[in-house]
Order: sequence, then C-alpha cells, then structure tokens
Amino acid sequence: MSVTPAPDEDDHPDTHPPQPVYYAEQALLGALLLQPHRLNDITEIEPDAFSHPAHRALFTAIRTLAAPDPAQHAKNTKWLDEVLATAHEHTRGLTTSYLHTLIQICPSPSHASAYTRMIETDHARRTLEHHAHRLTQTATDATLSQPVAATLAAADALTACLADLAARFPPHPGSLPRTPAPPPPQAQDADDEAVDEERFLLATATAHPAETAQMRWLTVQDFTHPLHAGLWQCLTALTRRGAPVDPVTVLWEAQQRGLLTAGVEPAGLLNLLTATAGSPQYWGERILQRSLLTTAHETGRRIEAYTDDPATTPYQLVIGSRRALADLNALRTRWDHATSPTPPGSRPTRTRAATPPRTGPPRTATPPTTRISR
Repeated sequence: MSVTPAPDEDDHPDTHPPQPVYYAEQALLGALLLQPHRLNDITEIEPDAFSHPAHRALFTAIRTLAAPDPAQHAKNTKWLDEVLATAHEHTRGLTTSYLHTLIQICPSPSHASAYTRMIETDHARRTLEHHAHRLTQTATDATLSQPVAATLAAADALTACLADLAARFPPHPGSLPRTPAPPPPQAQDADDEAVDEERFLLATATAHPAETAQMRWLTVQDFTHPLHAGLWQCLTALTRRGAPVDPVTVLWEAQQRGLLTAGVEPAGLLNLLTATAGSPQYWGERILQRSLLTTAHETGRRIEAYTDDPATTPYQLVIGSRRALADLNALRTRWDHATSPTPPGSRPTRTRAATPPRTGPPRTATPPTTRISR
C-alpha cells in the first residue's frame, strides 16, 4: 500500500510520518466507499475515533447518508458525489480523486471489522492519554483555588475512562504492561514552604500530643525531608506508648532512632521543636495536600508513559493504569479521613470543618533559621 497523505496535509505539512492507525483509517473508509453495506457490521465506532479530521468528515458523511443500491453503486458515482458534498460541510480539501484513492488502496473490504478494531484501539490510547495529561497538569496548577478537589475530579474522569475501556476490551493473559515507569523527577532539596510547614507541624505536635494522636492519616511518606519524617515517627511512637511528650523527650527518642547524625545538632532540634504556630491539624492537612498533589502528578506521568508505548494493548493500559492509581486512591482515603467532620463523641475537644483545608493562621512565630541537613 502506498503512502497517501490526506488532502489537507499539503497545506499543513507534518514532519512526523503517518502511524499505522492512519492506514487502518484509510483502509476502512475505502472499504465503506466500495461496499457501503459493510457499515452495518461496524456500528460501534464513532467519528471521533478517527485521528484525522478529513477521515472523521468522510466517516460522518458515510454514516449520515442512506446506503445506495449495490447495483446502481457499481454503475455510477452518484453516491460518492453525495458523500463528498456532505463531507465538505465539515472539512475542506477533500477531492473526488482522494475518495477513489481510498477505494484503490483498501487491501480487502471484507476486513472492515478488523480495521475498525485497530482504529478503536488507537482511539482508546489517545483518550486515556488525554485524561492522564489532564491529571498531571491539574495537580501542578498553582492557579486553582481548590487544587485537591480539581485533581480528584480529574482522577475520577480518568477512572471512568478506564471503566469504559475495560468494558470494551476484554481481558487476556499477560495483561501487565511491560513499559518501564518514567524516571522520577531529578532529586532536589524540598522547597522552603514545604520545609517550614513540616517544621511547624513537628513543633505544634510536640506542644499538643493529644491532638497528634488523632492524626493517623498522616504518614512518614508524606514528608519531603527525611529528618522530619523521622521526627514524626518519634512523636507518633511516644504518643502510642503514652509516654511524656515534650522537646526533650522527642530529642531523646530521636537519638535512640539514630537521627542525630553528622550535621544534626541536638540544639538545632530543640530549636525546631519549640517554634510553634497554629495547630497540628492545620499543618498536617497542608502536608497531606502536598503529598496528594505530588502523587497525582507522578500517577499521571506513569499512565502517560503507558499510552506512549504503541506495544501496550488496551487491556494492559487498563491494568497498568489502575495499579498506578492505587497509591493516589490510598492517599485520597487518608485525605477524606483528615478533612471529614469528626463523628460525635470521638473527639470532644473540638470539631472541624470539611474540605478544603482551613485558611492558614497568622504566623506568631517564624520558622527557626537553623537549617538541619538531610
């Protein structure tokens, strides 16, 4: 089969060579133009499944017009002329010559169903890629007033897309994708805002250990600084044991856990643990939000990597994407626990509002200027 570009590609040249799905589209259109009755066998496909505008317009026209009488269709081009005229309503540049070319290059009209499945498969890949890209972009959009709500809505749309693909493409053995996960972002020091939030949490949690005991939705994986994660383990261990909690007891626990390494001075830790502002709940929600958005961004990148691999089958996309979403779903559950109203009687000291996180309290103290190395 010779390479036959679509009519309007001469006006807008594309440096990328056509992909296999392009030829599948040409083959299917050629089959339908030659034998229009085969449209009855491929009712499940929609025009938006076609990757090229000219092909979408032609398929829409074929599906809109009544099929011609086979005997008359073999004798004249009246129906082809009607298809061309109808397609012109949606795109420009189509010619009678291109329609005849499509007919000539179709390998076998009887394979129309196979061509259709190829087109549907590529469309599924593009659709999933769109949702994954949207999740990635939403998770890093600093202009959003409710970033978590918007990110979770994008994740819901992606999950719904996966459910649709799973229904249309049956499972088969060996369904795990072989595409390697994208490399993690280049390691960088945590930004100052994240470090300050973690420091405020550790200080306020030390001052209010009873409230800290209710924050089981926050884990060490949510912290950006390894030392801060270790100190959070110290705090939660002390509260679980019912041991006294203050800066000195936390410092001693940190020593027992091997956190006082080179560059981590006891005086610096004591300074960190006494710079309180706000409440543990507020800072914990801020840290958990950052962790959720970071995980959502990494999840979107991983799914995009799957969609970029043409060797990945639709059901492999479903299985791999669902696994990629597992960590985000787990974080979502913890976020719901953190931001949902407290059940009556479970925490009598105070009740809290539902999502989103509360506006930050005025800072009555500044973070300690002493920086502790990782």
